[in-house]
Amino acid sequence: MARPLVADIDLDALRHNYALARELAGESQALAVIKADAYGHGAVACARALESLPQGKRPPAFAVACLEEAETLRRGGIESPVVLLEGIFEADELSRVEALGLWVAVHSEWQVQALLAYRPAEPIPVWLKVDSGMHRLGFSPEHAPAVWERLAAATEQVAGLQLMSHFATADAVNSSYFSRQLACMQALSRRLGAALCLSNSPATLAWPDSHGAWVRPGVMLYGSDPLEQPSEVSRRLRPVMTLRSEIIAVRDLAVGEPVGYAGRWRAPRPSRIAVVACGYGDGYDRHAVDGTPVLVAGQRTGLAGKVSMDMLTVDITDIPEADIGTEVVLWGRSRHGAVLSVDEVARYCDTISYTLLTGILPRVPRCYSRLD
Repeated sequence: MARPLVADIDLDALRHNYALARELAGESQALAVIKADAYGHGAVACARALESLPQGKRPPAFAVACLEEAETLRRGGIESPVVLLEGIFEADELSRVEALGLWVAVHSEWQVQALLAYRPAEPIPVWLKVDSGMHRLGFSPEHAPAVWERLAAATEQVAGLQLMSHFATADAVNSSYFSRQLACMQALSRRLGAALCLSNSPATLAWPDSHGAWVRPGVMLYGSDPLEQPSEVSRRLRPVMTLRSEIIAVRDLAVGEPVGYAGRWRAPRPSRIAVVACGYGDGYDRHAVDGTPVLVAGQRTGLAGKVSMDMLTVDITDIPEADIGTEVVLWGRSRHGAVLSVDEVARYCDTISYTLLTGILPRVPRCYSRLD
């Protein structure tokens, strides 16, 4: 019998979440961001599920971080346009960009020079990245117009020129900094007559004034709520990944008996402890504290003791029916119908859902199915 830990991927939930993004986008087009192996869900499988939607409901393009991720999609048979959000890392990558039919972001002068020196058979769609306040990648708003004019004039190399930027505080309930970034980009768009792509997941969910010509939902596609405070809209998201395992052993402990490395957790009463096949060697966060929620037979209980490499332990004292083989859900949807949000688990680990989802390691099988 195989080790019981699996990551169930509900592709219907993925399609539902993308449909919500399209609904919120209104007249804007919605990229589907599937970088980092679709946030740990499997980029090719997720792209196929979205690309198979009916015409008019499927993504007009996907977005990834780098050429290698785009090549994986093309090898997997994905034919839709793919945007390289970080552009090229070396000038000689442009030949692969052209061969694969990719769209490319430019955020640095050397990338502009490499592109203008290249001679493609057909112009390459380009997205000019502006640093409106995130202070990572992009040209300053003052410098961007001159770069835009150079790219717009290079009709042999450049097609479909767009403006893009990234919000630093779109998840906040109230943010003057968000408003400042938005005003900067809207002014630049008016000046240049340029189409805008600004809205990440939280802006797609909560800031319709920012949607522009394109939105680019990412983590929301996978059912994680990126907002500082959940909204009526964000509560409509459905979890795509369920990290599911089983109890593999049960221990009865007397009051005061310790569990796990360093004996961090001690039984406050006569206790039943379940050993679960899942650990940090699978990508479950080692920083999870005692009481981090899990679902056992669809009922909430908590972690008891430090996470080990291949196992973790939970308190099942109040779940008498739990025994070897009982389902344990680390996050996602239980077969009993209960749901445990990955966002809630992340808070107990002092992190965000992105790190949990992208951290699930290859030894955990991904099972693609519709969950009943």
